Amino acid sequence: MTQAGTNKNRHFRTAVVPAAGLGTRFLPATKTVPKELLPVVDTPGIELVAGEAADSGASRLVIVTSEGKDGVVAHFVEDLVLESKLEASGKSHLLEKVRKAQGLLEVESVIQEEPLGLGHAVGCVECVLDDDEDAIAVLLPDDLVMPRGVLETMVRVREKRGGSVLCAIDVPKDQVSAYGVFDVEEVPDATNPDVLRVTGMVEKPKPEDAPSTFAAAGRYLLDRAIFDALRRITPGQGGELQLTDAIALLISEGHPVHVVVHRGSRHDLGNPGGYLRAAVDFALDSEEYGPSLRDWLTKRLQQTGH
Repeated sequence: MTQAGTNKNRHFRTAVVPAAGLGTRFLPATKTVPKELLPVVDTPGIELVAGEAADSGASRLVIVTSEGKDGVVAHFVEDLVLESKLEASGKSHLLEKVRKAQGLLEVESVIQEEPLGLGHAVGCVECVLDDDEDAIAVLLPDDLVMPRGVLETMVRVREKRGGSVLCAIDVPKDQVSAYGVFDVEEVPDATNPDVLRVTGMVEKPKPEDAPSTFAAAGRYLLDRAIFDALRRITPGQGGELQLTDAIALLISEGHPVHVVVHRGSRHDLGNPGGYLRAAVDFALDSEEYGPSLRDWLTKRLQQTGH
């Protein structure tokens, strides 16, 4: 039982991060380094996601991983040799950085034996939940959602409306075919216009067929009913279980599902282009790196005529 387990006002305490993929779009780098450990400036993406989960009230992080990816979990384990060396050399700033990950929340892992989809990965977590946990948060490590805070809003929506709450971003119409897209309707009594009721989901529709421009952004606050739904859906292409299919089943059975539209930025760390943009964005906001990077970028762009 986690320390937060006695807090009955908290709607989730376990955050789930699916991290079993091979990171093929980053080969050859991911031949030896898990994609989730690639640094956004100086912090691995998995640590940024863990920090977001901790800020939102989670006390436990469950990483769904595969055989041979022990390094992802090891990042959250204290390294006494490294820490003693940093401490002995007076590098307190670096020591603080190294210790940050292990102090965020409890971390454990479950193994996804086969790559059978996001729904299957989420289903692997049910066996490690406490009996009194009625919801979990799922954070996709490829999605870096900034600024932080959308999960806290999602928790408040669940407290008021129950069910499951998802995160959406508003994308250009010509880009909807790259996303899962929500079919939504207004909530008559909503005080926040960015809270919408979900009536359906469409995976990667053609622009002319998209029910909206609100796309899934890799943050889910899921009622425990999701596990029963995952057991009842039919595997799709490649035998994969899709989380969107399980959510759609819940919607069809009257389970309330809402989205919170995130109006900040979202970077896709799962491909090199998005990863580079995230690193630049993070660095520009850094007091340590921002000023010099901004000056260099300005000069570099002038040199190329852009």
